[in-house]
Amino acid sequence: MNSLLRRICVSAALLAGLSFTPPSHAQTRPASRHAKPSAPAGAMNGAAAQDKKTSAGEAFFIVASVDQSKSQVLLKRPTEVTLLVNVDAKTQFLDDAGKPLKIGDFRAGDTVWVTSRQNGDSVLALRIRKGQMTVADLHRYYLDFSEIK
Repeated sequence: MNSLLRRICVSAALLAGLSFTPPSHAQTRPASRHAKPSAPAGAMNGAAAQDKKTSAGEAFFIVASVDQSKSQVLLKRPTEVTLLVNVDAKTQFLDDAGKPLKIGDFRAGDTVWVTSRQNGDSVLALRIRKGQMTVADLHRYYLDFSEIK
């Protein structure tokens, strides 16, 4: 499997919450004894990709769970890394059209864009907005490979 196709499959699998292993029958070339180990061209840094935010300071997440009694929302990045955020009376909840919602309107599996700030040892959500990730966003934040630009 060529490296570009493999990277696209791995990235798509990460966004879907799956792991990707190339088929066992895939042909692999033996490494040249003179080859220098290096990262593939256009390879992304996982930590950098998960920390990317929009110009409005929003980061993309999938809602894992909502605990109204503790005023907490467990969020999951497409890379499966979770983040527990607290909400308070000032936290804005919006739908994809910008209309106000309540914390109870969010369910596990919803995709959201979150603006937050560090609050001591915890993270406070300032705004949670329902919304899908567009193909353009997918490329900008997770598939930043020079070969497909």
